[in-house]
Amino acid sequence: MPVSASLLADLLAEKGVLLADGAMGTSLFSLGLKLDQAPELWNEQHPELVAKLHRDFIRAGADIILTNSFGGNHHRLKLHHAQDRVHSINKMAAEIARSVAHEADRTIVVAGSVGPTGEPLMPVGALAYEDAVSAFVEQIEGLQAGGADIVWIETMSSPHEIRAAAEAAVKVGLPYIYTASFHADGRTMTGLHPEDIHGIATDIGDGPLAVGANCGAGPADTLSSLLLMTEADPAATVIVKSNCGIPKTRDGRLNYPGTPQLMADYARLARDAGARIIGGCCGTSCDHLATMRRALDDNPAGPRPSLETITGRIGPLSFP
Repeated sequence: MPVSASLLADLLAEKGVLLADGAMGTSLFSLGLKLDQAPELWNEQHPELVAKLHRDFIRAGADIILTNSFGGNHHRLKLHHAQDRVHSINKMAAEIARSVAHEADRTIVVAGSVGPTGEPLMPVGALAYEDAVSAFVEQIEGLQAGGADIVWIETMSSPHEIRAAAEAAVKVGLPYIYTASFHADGRTMTGLHPEDIHGIATDIGDGPLAVGANCGAGPADTLSSLLLMTEADPAATVIVKSNCGIPKTRDGRLNYPGTPQLMADYARLARDAGARIIGGCCGTSCDHLATMRRALDDNPAGPRPSLETITGRIGPLSFP
């Protein structure tokens, strides 16, 4: 087993359940990022603020931090005229996270965040599969050069794009995990069902270290997807990283309604439903994460919840 894969496996064996970090993008907005700016460019422009966010998430209890590189591929950076700096931007993202992880008094996994290209793959769109793989290779090579332990493929909709990113990770030589974003009718925008998350990339390299759900419609919907994923494969290492509720616009800003206590309930229910890695996505602040950490540490595991238990404690599904 590669050292970086063993690092995650050893930490899971030691702790049982790991806490991933919270929101990168929406947290950077609170630090001054503008809506028309690319968060990834802050690795160059404001590395001290990116480092502060990583540091605050670790202090809140995170075992895993994701690099500020979600949109760091050629196609997304081209929108900001930065496509010629893919490698350097991703290398810097990983270096910032790696340096903060080294400061910690415990083991921290640095996960290289890889989001969608933003271009639909053929035959739906114009992007060829091979070109998607090449774009992801370019990005992941930068993350590897900066010290990322694993590749964290996230917020995916298409199983073909998941495979392209997984293939790129294997080409570069890093282990990978992947998560999809489930929305309408409990499926991704391309129709992927939570039960089918496990079989997407089992033939690529050694297969994923973990699979799961992130972003999506809110904690109740994410937990609903989790029940289906853990029922389909009880032995799999499953991740959930839910949004902090459904956002509403106020004064030109997105506001996420989930309270720290709501996210603490979500974390406990996620553990009881079989998740091994739990975190927060959009809207999840360091305060939310600290409350999630205490909820996991201070409360013993409970029985597997039913969907009725989840909606009773968290609220109704957005997409019944």
